[in-house]
Amino acid sequence: MTSSTSLIALGTGRARVILLATVLASGLAQLGGSVVNVALPDIGVDLGADLTALQWIVNAYTLSLSAFLLLGGSLGDRYGRRRIFVIGVVLFAITSIACAVAPDASMLIAFRAAQGAAAALMVPGSLAIIEAVFIPADRSAAVGAWSGLGGVAAAVGPVLGGFLVQSGPDGWRTTFLLNLPLAAAVLLATRQIPETRDEDARGLPDLTGAVLAAAGLGSLMFGLTEGAGGGWTPGALIAVAIGTALLAGFLINEARVRYPLMPLSLFTSGVFRAANAVTFVVYAALGGALFLLPLQLQLVAGFTPVISGAALLPVTVLMLLFSARAGRLAQRIGPRWPMTIGPILAGVGLILLGRIGAEASLVADVLPAVLVFGAGLSLAVAPLTATTLAAAPPQQVGVASAVNNDIARVAGLLAVALLPSLVGIDQAAYASPEAFSEGFGRATLVAGLLCAAGGLLSAVTLRDHSLAGACEEAAQAGAATHTPDLIPVRHGR
Repeated sequence: MTSSTSLIALGTGRARVILLATVLASGLAQLGGSVVNVALPDIGVDLGADLTALQWIVNAYTLSLSAFLLLGGSLGDRYGRRRIFVIGVVLFAITSIACAVAPDASMLIAFRAAQGAAAALMVPGSLAIIEAVFIPADRSAAVGAWSGLGGVAAAVGPVLGGFLVQSGPDGWRTTFLLNLPLAAAVLLATRQIPETRDEDARGLPDLTGAVLAAAGLGSLMFGLTEGAGGGWTPGALIAVAIGTALLAGFLINEARVRYPLMPLSLFTSGVFRAANAVTFVVYAALGGALFLLPLQLQLVAGFTPVISGAALLPVTVLMLLFSARAGRLAQRIGPRWPMTIGPILAGVGLILLGRIGAEASLVADVLPAVLVFGAGLSLAVAPLTATTLAAAPPQQVGVASAVNNDIARVAGLLAVALLPSLVGIDQAAYASPEAFSEGFGRATLVAGLLCAAGGLLSAVTLRDHSLAGACEEAAQAGAATHTPDLIPVRHGR
């Protein structure tokens, strides 16, 4: 059992270093998507990539990350969260270099898939480390700080990326090199992270589940992307059918295998089910809208890559100022109302983004929408994350984090694959600013309503004090399975 004296208080110097490492790693993973979005128009021109190829440049990363995220969480719980976290950071740096030198769109897509697999080793560890090493009273505040500070890299990165696209010696290629100094800083900070693992884990990881999840997601997303972009040919339909069957096989495997990647027992918690349902709805809305926004800003409104990258910077400022406070508020009153009001506000912001057109003003059209959007996210993200982790037994925080991240990524994958065609954005519209803008207006309306629906789902499915209830459910689940608390193992300083 872990003694309370082995846990770390948030205000200490060591805690700040640990939080810095997890924040920077989370920022690296977010940069893997956000920087590329800003560079998409230039990548398309330089590599001759059409709209479908651009979708794959985004989705190859997210698909690989989603496919291996559960395996990354399981490996961390089993072999040490710090160890797997460090391996992920190193591989992420190497694959970033590979993306920077990709000679064509096909190779860039392949390297992006490898980069996503590396991120799958980092992402679950960043939150699981927070949950495992900080004292319980500080965990919600730490998650809030992680949410706010992690957003700094996610938003400042596109600004720097836009500058490099616009004026760097190698344009978009240099944007991938932004990851290298951040990765170096993370590796230095990991010396202060104590090692934690699930001491009850036995046997080999669920490799069958990993293969089924990866193959199923890959086949499903291939079929959906090709079908939505090029017509529902027999090949696209067969791919969707195969992917669906493989994912069904994954769930059957998880129910039967002794040490599953995704223990279905996690979903016996009503709070865990509700939080992940809200995650899916909200992140589907965000994924679809934020894929199209940089294209609208540059191809239609005529903004430079730098301005396009800076458009969402106010979101970062708001999350930095208010995410930790939102986490504390949820700890005190329960997450139901923050998770209700936040997505509704964010949805209103997404709908307001639809006002951006050919004559758009950064101050009059973009900024008001972004401020409303950012206020909603600031209120919702930390309570949503803290609720999900609190609903899991302590020894399963790594896999719970991976499940929640996976659900968010899959939601974004589906949105990027389907939303453009649903609102009439095809290859012809991509080549016509007027047609693209009309589709973008429809897309932001769909995304905004979907995000608001996530807030209404929170109001219906969560109790007023469900964060405290989640902790009780997790404690009962841990006691019922007779699994010990995490035992920190020191590996250097």
